[in-house]
Amino acid sequence: MTTEAVLIQQHLIDPEICIRCNTCESVCPVGAITHDSRNYVVDAEKCNLCMACVPPCPTGSIDNWRSMPKVKAYSIEEQLTWDDLPAPLSEADLQANGVNSEAIAQAPEASGGSEAKASAAVSASGEAVFNSSAYGATLPPWSAAHAYTNLYGPKKPTQATVVGNFKVNEAGTTNETHHIVIDFGSMPFPVLEGQSVAIVPPGVDALGKPHHARQYSIASPRNGERAGYNNLSLTVKRVTEDHDGKPVQGVCSNYLCDVKVGDTLQVIGPFGSSFLMPNHPKSNIVMICTGTGSAPMRGMTEWRRRLRQTGKFEGGKLMLFFGARTQEELPYFGPLLKLPKDFIDINFTFSRTPGQPKRYVQDAMRERAADLVPLLKDPHSFFYVCGLKSMEEGVVLALHDVATQAGLNWEQLGQSLKQEGRLHLETY
Repeated sequence: MTTEAVLIQQHLIDPEICIRCNTCESVCPVGAITHDSRNYVVDAEKCNLCMACVPPCPTGSIDNWRSMPKVKAYSIEEQLTWDDLPAPLSEADLQANGVNSEAIAQAPEASGGSEAKASAAVSASGEAVFNSSAYGATLPPWSAAHAYTNLYGPKKPTQATVVGNFKVNEAGTTNETHHIVIDFGSMPFPVLEGQSVAIVPPGVDALGKPHHARQYSIASPRNGERAGYNNLSLTVKRVTEDHDGKPVQGVCSNYLCDVKVGDTLQVIGPFGSSFLMPNHPKSNIVMICTGTGSAPMRGMTEWRRRLRQTGKFEGGKLMLFFGARTQEELPYFGPLLKLPKDFIDINFTFSRTPGQPKRYVQDAMRERAADLVPLLKDPHSFFYVCGLKSMEEGVVLALHDVATQAGLNWEQLGQSLKQEGRLHLETY
């Protein structure tokens, strides 16, 4: 007796347009997404079609599906070798693998889309744990300006010219960080604070294939690093070791840190339509970041500073929690100290200062609970978190604790922050 094959909708990531930003892996509640040096892939055994990864993806590469016999689902190992997605299986192929015609007729379109899968969504099961990503907004603030996205794709990048490359932390520090300014000339490249671009490094990898683009947050305001010019800036840390501390030369970071004025870069993007600052002049902005996660915060702060100079700023509060291992490693430390105290409330934390206890941004947030509570209560307050994934849970848990200790219902507040586009998480 022949057993009929079970038909599944296998979730796949398109390697041609994925920019390896790690957003999908960071928000997946069941750990179904993983990656190597080339591809991000989905484990069919773990994926429960919960859809958490689809809205935050900046390129749409995550929104791909294939009708597959479960026993023939593409393995992780197989997906890691792909340069593009395989063609959908035909009805004849499915029938040849034991799938009956009734199941095929009921399946969503093979090329699919998140709408076709919504009916198949299953809630993640398991222990009740604090899930920081559950509170991250995928909608922008109601007053945010319209964001243009994906104007230039991986197959047709645009060119930009390097017009500046400056080191922005003290010489000799481990985390060497550069501020790089690029100009697009007459090519349209409109951006907003909080968006990102991807740079395509030249050359090929160990397999002889062209390098994939790497994503970087924009560190300048909407009217340019130099006001009135078609340029933008990036904050780039030179990568010299992997997450385990083993020596490795980051392909794109080292390329960018070494570029010279006049060099030409291949750029794709821009990306991002939710991690955007509010335009409402009385809105409050709380920025929480570490290291190069300061890039979008710099853009937001500079735009507010320019508005203030023109008299168009109406008093919304700016509050910054900025962490690094040491003061010497913290990017933009000097310029930040020059900002007026009545313009921005800055809180630095350092985790590796000799002779001092480790202190992280969430520690400073708890210390400033009395000032954060009114902001959490104010519907005109917006919170932005950017940095390594390891900081996210601690930061959102700190917001939870500050709210709870003040007698606020965190579950209601947390969902309001998410639904109203007021808590944005961009960690990697």
